[in-house]
Amino acid sequence: MRINSLVATLMTTGLMTFTAISPSFCLPRVTSQVSLTRKNSILIKKNNPKDSLPNSLFTVGIGGGLIGGLYDGFYPYKSLKEHGNFGLGAPDKLDGEIIVFEGKVYKAQHTGKTVPVEDQDMTSFAMVNFFRAERTLTPPKGLNKTAFFHYLDSVLTNVNGMYAIHIKGKFKTMKTRAFPPVKAHQHTPLAEMLNLQQFFNYKDCQGDLIGYRLPYFMDNTNISGYHFHYLSDQKDNGGHVIDLLTDDIVIEIDTLDSYTIQPPATKDFEHFDFKKNREEDIKSVERGGKN
Repeated sequence: MRINSLVATLMTTGLMTFTAISPSFCLPRVTSQVSLTRKNSILIKKNNPKDSLPNSLFTVGIGGGLIGGLYDGFYPYKSLKEHGNFGLGAPDKLDGEIIVFEGKVYKAQHTGKTVPVEDQDMTSFAMVNFFRAERTLTPPKGLNKTAFFHYLDSVLTNVNGMYAIHIKGKFKTMKTRAFPPVKAHQHTPLAEMLNLQQFFNYKDCQGDLIGYRLPYFMDNTNISGYHFHYLSDQKDNGGHVIDLLTDDIVIEIDTLDSYTIQPPATKDFEHFDFKKNREEDIKSVERGGKN
């Protein structure tokens, strides 16, 4: 199945799972969940036969749809947590950014406050996995975002690989953002709402970055490249990462080898135009501005 026909196929078939074989092709695959626990700051796999199964990314919603204005939540967080304990996303009708960490879900609101979400609340777009660290790295201190991404590129050598990335530690500076709430069925594209973003600057902070590097063949269904959300140690602030300067951090890498997409079952999704090229909009939204 070619990637450029993936969205059209999902519209007619519903939930599907794919194993990444090459940049051009994916094959259907059945996946299961992996159960993990954390002990003494090291991720330990439980004695469970499912641990031998591939590590899979579960995505609810379509990335290009979120960028283009599909903000209404349709998938409860209780169900989302059945597919992963680590990830990020967008809340129902925005009002912030979603962080999934150690099995709990948080919303970094546009007011600057970060709060836990209720299981019955909904997300419009999210991606999660059961995180298990395969590699641990200690990079140099004092890396800005550009240098930090270059460092990650030097160790994540499969340009078409899917990686879940957890960064723990201290940051000299951290800049995050969150979008305000919108009305139901409001479909103003995110790139046209950049002037409504709320930015937050933190100095000498400590916390976690939860994120992914996804390959370009996953564009539109997901969001390719690096994508990180921040959560402070106190769990009281966070958001989408716009800029940073590292201090003393540790990086954990989890290589993913399959992915599942659950498209929205909504009328708005049925009539959404995915043919439009939103590449520039995605870049603008990810970096928090058009420049």
